[in-house]
Amino acid sequence: MTVTPPEQPVRRLVQVGGVVQGVGFRPFVHTLATELGLVGLVSNGPTGARIEIEGPQRTVTRFCRRLVTDAPPLADISTVDTSELPLVGGTGFAIAATATGAGTTLVPPDTATCEACLAELTDPHDHRHRHPFITCTGCGPRFTMTTSMPYDRSTTTMADFPMCTDCSTEYRSPANRRFHAQPIACWACGPRLRLSGPTRGEGGTALVEARRLLAAGAVVAVKGLGGYHLVCDATAPSTVAELRRRKGRGDKPFAVMVPDTGTASLLGHVGPAERSVLSGPERPIVLLRRRCPSPLAPQVCPRCPDVGVMLPYTPVHHLLLGLPGDPAGPMMLVVTSGNVSGEPLVTDDREALSRLHGLADAWLWHDRPISVACDDSVVRVRTDGSVMALRRSRGYVPARIPLPVPVRPVLAAGGDLKNTLCLAEGETAWLSAHVGDMGSPAGTQALERAERHLRALTGVAPVLVAADRHPGYRSAAWARRYGPPVHLVQHHHAHVVSAMAEHGVREPVLGVAFDGTGYGDDGAVWGGEILQADLAGFRRLTHLAYVPLPGGDAAVRNPYRMALSHLRSAGIAWARDLPCADAAGEGELRLLQRQLERGVQCVPTSSMGRLFDAVSSLTGLCHRVDHEAQAAVELEAAALTAGEVDEGYPFTLDRPARLLTAVVADLRSGTPPQLIAARFHVSVADAVRAACHTARRHTGIGTVVLTGGVFANGLLDRLCATALGEAGFTVLRHSVVPPGDGGLALGQTVIAARVGSD
Repeated sequence: MTVTPPEQPVRRLVQVGGVVQGVGFRPFVHTLATELGLVGLVSNGPTGARIEIEGPQRTVTRFCRRLVTDAPPLADISTVDTSELPLVGGTGFAIAATATGAGTTLVPPDTATCEACLAELTDPHDHRHRHPFITCTGCGPRFTMTTSMPYDRSTTTMADFPMCTDCSTEYRSPANRRFHAQPIACWACGPRLRLSGPTRGEGGTALVEARRLLAAGAVVAVKGLGGYHLVCDATAPSTVAELRRRKGRGDKPFAVMVPDTGTASLLGHVGPAERSVLSGPERPIVLLRRRCPSPLAPQVCPRCPDVGVMLPYTPVHHLLLGLPGDPAGPMMLVVTSGNVSGEPLVTDDREALSRLHGLADAWLWHDRPISVACDDSVVRVRTDGSVMALRRSRGYVPARIPLPVPVRPVLAAGGDLKNTLCLAEGETAWLSAHVGDMGSPAGTQALERAERHLRALTGVAPVLVAADRHPGYRSAAWARRYGPPVHLVQHHHAHVVSAMAEHGVREPVLGVAFDGTGYGDDGAVWGGEILQADLAGFRRLTHLAYVPLPGGDAAVRNPYRMALSHLRSAGIAWARDLPCADAAGEGELRLLQRQLERGVQCVPTSSMGRLFDAVSSLTGLCHRVDHEAQAAVELEAAALTAGEVDEGYPFTLDRPARLLTAVVADLRSGTPPQLIAARFHVSVADAVRAACHTARRHTGIGTVVLTGGVFANGLLDRLCATALGEAGFTVLRHSVVPPGDGGLALGQTVIAARVGSD
């Protein structure tokens, strides 16, 4: 073997894969090579960054090492491949033109406005003072403005905005932080902000008028990075109530945007972990435990234990909330998706004027197109400081998810609620942004747009498609029309494997899969499952005892129906002193009795979500719902007010009757609903520990996965993890992908690819 002396010149080809486009990587490489006195060139290409580097062997090796250790914060390097090249020589280092061809690389997620840009935004002497689209290589839109790869201005929605002389000079200056920043713009050459409605304006005038309208009680449709928001004053009860009425949102909580973490702490608990997530580059909506009282209008999040709070992540948001010295001071704003409830997010300007007519009083928009819809992400910070993703979208998508095993090119269609899709190849998966519910043709169209965009960015050409086994799922119907062979995946197995995949686990686990609805292999509605699972298959070990689901969706919308069904299955009479019986009324009680006796439209269910609904109604907390999980959320809110409870009720999954009998006895003895709710949560955690203990004796498996939408309940998530940890289990909980149906596609991807390759 020939050993190259450390000072002998060498020339190497270095190919870097991962997220290395749109993050300032080429300027970083240029600066690093110049600092080390090396020559060569760097260019973007279809597989990432391509570097030719020449100089003393020792220095070139140091350069290659620092490519990884000193990379820009937004970069995500997955591979570094090197090979030797003939010496060329030269006198400097250059950024070459972007190469084209086949391959796979990825654009980074959109990120919040950085501190350097904020300083310019607020500086009256800077030529970008109050510029609504200020950005640099370290911040701003990427995913939502990119149309294809490799990443360059010509492949983004900035292609129609030629740079002015000043921006062009900065773009070409290696010492400037806007060196090769594709979204670069200023007042002279960038997108134009406009206000439409009863008053009109452009640029700075549009912002001033929009703030005036908001202060006067208007609802303004504001165009963001990945779609329109409906925005109003979060401290004005009548305005928030009017937005709720217009949107047909019922009591579903709104999110709130505030200027800083100090203001956030007035609304909910903000510890060090919450502060870090709130102010990080992703800027998700963070669910904070509510403070009472707070400055917010009560209509923002009625009967909810949490308030969703986020900080501004675009220059427009900062300007709307108010910069230091602005008249009327800083604002707190409700910021909710710009759509009619149940429909996809609006991204097109003409659609915004028509579909949001009657919802908004004015429109604050701009002329930079949005390439793909991308709603705000939602996370919860656990008491141990870890993060649970509840909606993984803006700020996180399309960051790659490493897989525990390599897979063939595969597309997974996800579920019908909280839909996301997934593309994967090799040892990497990419989830789409939150698509939403598939209950309308518009939902299917949104899914198709998300698929085309993600496929264009990743270059993955699926040879296999995965979907849920539910025969009525629209996502599965779409998958069957897609083209390649379709592999149908059981709903709860997909939940378990999604958690396994994000933790890099290959070995079998015990999966606790609790949710509201999932199609079971026996045709029943599953949702309270203990599974023995691996990446390719599963075995159902035990489950919550079946009870009838009277009327299907009618039982979901009316939790008192589930309470009455559970009482009947437990042999407990429907006495009128029970809140759920009183809520039904005599006429419906007679109808339900006949329906349950005859078994008409009474599919059996093992759903833990429906048990939470039943107990919520049984205790008198919530009898009718207008949004998903409302009854369970109100039950959790009540439990939290009771504080810590040491003992629950007697309860095993196969014998829920004892639990219900004890709850009824507490009710009749005058026990407060809050205490009953707390005891119920403890009971479920105890039942999970007991079921997993039995499963471990029979299987020898000591790793437990907690998954499914029920585990969005922060109290239950904590109680189960604590109980299982004290029993000696290794507990895996969701962090990267949601426990609910927003994480299904990742599990479907791995299962289909593994089964398809066997």
